[in-house]
Amino acid sequence: MKKPQSDTALTAWLRKRVERWQRLGELAKVQRDRQDEKVEDVRELAQGFRALARDVSLARGVMPDSRLTHHLEALFLGLHEVIFRAPGSLGQELKKLFTVEIPRIMWTLRGSLAATGSLFILGGAAGWWLVATYPELAALFASEQMIQKVQRGELWTDGLLNVFPPSILSLQIMTNNIVVALFAFALGVFYGLGTLYIIGLNGLLLGGVFAFTAEYSLHGKLFSFVVAHGIVELTVICIAGAAGVHLGEALARPGARTRTEAFREAVRLGGRLMVVCALFLVGAGFIEGYISPDPSYPLSTRITVGVTYACVLWLVLSGRLWQLKPQADPF
Repeated sequence: MKKPQSDTALTAWLRKRVERWQRLGELAKVQRDRQDEKVEDVRELAQGFRALARDVSLARGVMPDSRLTHHLEALFLGLHEVIFRAPGSLGQELKKLFTVEIPRIMWTLRGSLAATGSLFILGGAAGWWLVATYPELAALFASEQMIQKVQRGELWTDGLLNVFPPSILSLQIMTNNIVVALFAFALGVFYGLGTLYIIGLNGLLLGGVFAFTAEYSLHGKLFSFVVAHGIVELTVICIAGAAGVHLGEALARPGARTRTEAFREAVRLGGRLMVVCALFLVGAGFIEGYISPDPSYPLSTRITVGVTYACVLWLVLSGRLWQLKPQADPF
């Protein structure tokens, strides 16, 4: 049985246009990434966009609900976004990131953030209870050298500036903190289980260390060391964990999207958030290198620095620094 003449003509039309559509997709990617832009490519993209509009109209007429029609519609929308986007610059992109995207991302992650924050607190409580109930377990939370110093009535942070200059100390600390935050986010690829492990472990360690120092009445001194930088550091770790949990959820429950699409969107969302987290961890590293180990700063100053820096973090993340309110359905 022969195919109807209209079907044969349509098949021939499709075969002629496939390479052209692929070429338009490649040109759109070049323009979207702003790499190796050429005037000829821009002209070709604009001409191809008009031709693609006719192709979409024809495909809708002969195959309204086919995968090909949906693909052409998606390609058309992508080209429209590239061609008619507003002129951009690094400054404009950063402004949009901080004033629009970050508040929306935080609104999206509010549930995951509540979960990671709760897990961190529960981990801290569990660590405190374990060491307070079974003091011999302190060896699981502190090294032998740390234990010996605490038993002598000292903290391992005492005299830290005599060993490392503040600049080197700050660099080491901020590098370590950024790596931990990146791990908390990236381990979400294991369906969120890796992220939950990192968050729970950090809470467990912190609680255990505070319980151990409390046995020797040094927990107040440890709090004095931690408070200036610790509020922001711990908050950022929980935020990175929330992004990791969201990544794991995208893999486990992609919804109407494909798992690949959900994964890419979660990575894009988390990647933008990690930029802000890294910037604040740099500041926390400077505080931990210059203020926290310096005994000349009183507790009141340390608390003021820690609370003020944390307020700045939340003002940026919420968008209230620019008097913007997160939207209820940002994505």
